[in-house]
Amino acid sequence: MTEMITVYVPCDAAALSVGADEVAAAIVAEAARRHQAVTVVRNGSRGMLWLEPLVEVATAQGRVAYGPVAPEQVPELFEAGFLTGGAHPLGHGLTEQIPFFHHQQRLTFARCGLTDPLSVEDYRAHGGFAGLERALTMAPADICTEVADSGLRGRGGAGFPTGIKWRTVLDAKADEKFICCNADEGDSGTFADRMIMEGDPFCLIEGMTIAALAVGATQGYIYVRSEYPHAIATLRRAIDLAYEQNWLGAALHGSGHRFDLEVRTGAGAYICGEETAMLESIEGKRGMVRAKPPLPALEGLFGKPTVVNNVLSLCSVPVIMAKGAAFYRDFGVGRSRGTQPFQLGGNIRHGGLFETAFGITLHDLVYRFGGGTASGRPVRAVQVGGPLGAYLPEHLFHLPKDYEAFAAEEAMVGHGGIVVFDDSVDMAKQARFAMEFCAIESCGKCTPCRIGSTRGVEVIDRIIAGDRRDENLTLLEDLCMVMTEGSLCAMGGLTPLPVRSALKHFPEDFDRPASAPAQAAE
Repeated sequence: MTEMITVYVPCDAAALSVGADEVAAAIVAEAARRHQAVTVVRNGSRGMLWLEPLVEVATAQGRVAYGPVAPEQVPELFEAGFLTGGAHPLGHGLTEQIPFFHHQQRLTFARCGLTDPLSVEDYRAHGGFAGLERALTMAPADICTEVADSGLRGRGGAGFPTGIKWRTVLDAKADEKFICCNADEGDSGTFADRMIMEGDPFCLIEGMTIAALAVGATQGYIYVRSEYPHAIATLRRAIDLAYEQNWLGAALHGSGHRFDLEVRTGAGAYICGEETAMLESIEGKRGMVRAKPPLPALEGLFGKPTVVNNVLSLCSVPVIMAKGAAFYRDFGVGRSRGTQPFQLGGNIRHGGLFETAFGITLHDLVYRFGGGTASGRPVRAVQVGGPLGAYLPEHLFHLPKDYEAFAAEEAMVGHGGIVVFDDSVDMAKQARFAMEFCAIESCGKCTPCRIGSTRGVEVIDRIIAGDRRDENLTLLEDLCMVMTEGSLCAMGGLTPLPVRSALKHFPEDFDRPASAPAQAAE
C-alpha cells in the first residue's frame, strides 16, 4: 500500500485571498490523476504572508515549504517530487529553518500553522488544554496569582496587568460574572487576532475558560467584527466541538465547574474596540463609550463584574498555566514580560507576523526580518500601535519594543502593529489622516473628540494650503491639548499622538509655501 502523504494548505483569510482554496483543489486533483495517496490538511497561516499560499509537505526530516504557489504551478511541483521534499524554485527547505520563522520565539502562536484548527485531538497532541487541566486543580486566587506573577499585561494596547484585573473581578461580590473577549481588531496593520482565531481557536477557548475559573464567571462572549467571517465561522465550529468533548458547558471536563461561550458579531465600528463601547454593543445598544468609573471589572456587562481582555492576552494564558509564571516571565525586558506578536505591514518586503520577546528593536523588525521596503526606496517612517500610534523616524529605530521605552518617546507599543512608509510619504497628509479617521470613527458622545477631530482636519488643510501657517500650527497644538485632556476615551485622547509625532519628527512637511493672495478686483 502507498504511504499516505500529508500536505498542508492554509485556510487563513490572507491565504484564501491569494488563491489557497484553488491551490488545495489543484493538489487534490493532481494527486488523483497520478494515483498518489495525499491528504490535504487546511492549517492556519505560519505568518509569512509574502509567501502565501504557502504549501507544506510532511517529510521524515520535517515540513518542507513551497510558496507562493499558484494553482497552475501544482503539476510542476509534482514533477519535481515535492511530495518528498524535492527541489524546486518555489522551495524554501524546512519551514522552521526559514530565517523569518527560525528566529521567532513562539509562545502564543506555537500551534498556529502547525495544527488543524478544528481538531481537538490535534490541539491536545500539541500541548493544548494542559493549562486548563492544571487550572482545574487550583483555587481561583492561585490562578490570578500565577497570571500576575507571569508579568502578562494587556495585549490590546493599554498594557494593564492582567492578573490585577482578574483579581479585581474575583474579589467583586455579585451573583453573576462575565468574561468578554475583545476581538474587534480594527487597527490598521494588525491581523494577529484574526490569525489565531482562524488558526488556533481552541487556544482562545482555553484561555477564556481559565479566566472564568479564576474569577468565578459562568458565561463568556467573543466580540468579533463582521469583517472577519472566516474567524467567526471557525470560532463557532470550534465552540461546538469543545461542547461535544466537555471542554465547555456543564461539568467542565468532568469537574463541578460550568462555563458557556458564544460569539457575538459587531458591525465593524472602530469605537467598539474600546471596552465599554463593546459592552454596550453586546447588550444590544449603540456602541458608545461609557464614563469611567465604574470600571467594567466592577460594573461591566449588564452591570455585573466583567473581565474584558484582548484575544492575545487570553491566548497567552494557556502557556502560562501549562509551563508556569516563571517560564513566561523569563522572556522580555523590564516590565514588558513574555512575547508579543508583532505585525509587519505597509510598504515592507516581508510582511507578516513575527512573535518574539519584548526588547527587540524596530530596526531589526523592519530591516533584518521585514527586509526593508517593498518599493526598494528608503524607509522614512513607521507608525507603531495602530492609527492612534506615533509616527517614528529612522533615528528612533534603536528603540526596544518595550512599553516604558516607547512611552518615554511619546509613542506606544499598542497591539503590535507596525506600518512602514518609504520616503515618498507626505507626513502632513498622514497627520490629516489621523484626524479624519477620528472624525469618522468617533462615537460622538464627547465634544473634544467629535468636534475636535473635525476642526483638526480643517486646520491641517489650511496648513497644507500654506494659509497662515504659524497661526494654524499654534491652533493645532491647542486643539491637540484639548482632545488629549478632555476626551472621554482613548479615541479622542490618543488621536493627537500621531499628529504631534508628525509635527515633531517631520516638521519640513508642514512648511508649505503661503497661498498667493487673491487678485484685487479691478
